[in-house]
Amino acid sequence: MKGAKSKSESKKSDSRLSVKKREAPAQKKAPAKKAKEAKDPNKPKRPASAFFIFMEDFRKQYKEKHPNNKSVSVVGKAGGEKWKSMSAAEKAPFVAKAEKRKSEYEKTMQAYNKKQAEVKHVEEDESDKSKSEVHDDEDEDDDDSGEEEEEDDE
Repeated sequence: MKGAKSKSESKKSDSRLSVKKREAPAQKKAPAKKAKEAKDPNKPKRPASAFFIFMEDFRKQYKEKHPNNKSVSVVGKAGGEKWKSMSAAEKAPFVAKAEKRKSEYEKTMQAYNKKQAEVKHVEEDESDKSKSEVHDDEDEDDDDSGEEEEEDDE
């Protein structure tokens, strides 16, 4: 009988552990979603690295040589192996293109950031004006209501 009790007790403890395991990850995920901000669709995309520029050309060449292959992973693995085997001199044109794209990206980001700063500045000015207008309207309403009360008393 003691053996039977120990088995049922171990099942209970296992079920308790499994419940705790399920609850912990759910609690961690919720705050992460709140912290994530919405992406701006007008924000410029980051430039491709030298490897991805190389892969653009490599995919075309690979598909010409292997037209029946439709697996993306095979193409990616082959491209990675080729990239690793290349010397710095062979990688140089791709690195140069990547640096050029990066400099263009930095220019567009500066322009984008200026626009965002202007938009925020304009929004802050408008919000300040609207707040003062609201307070002015409330003050006028308070003054009018006080005059009416005095006229009624007389």
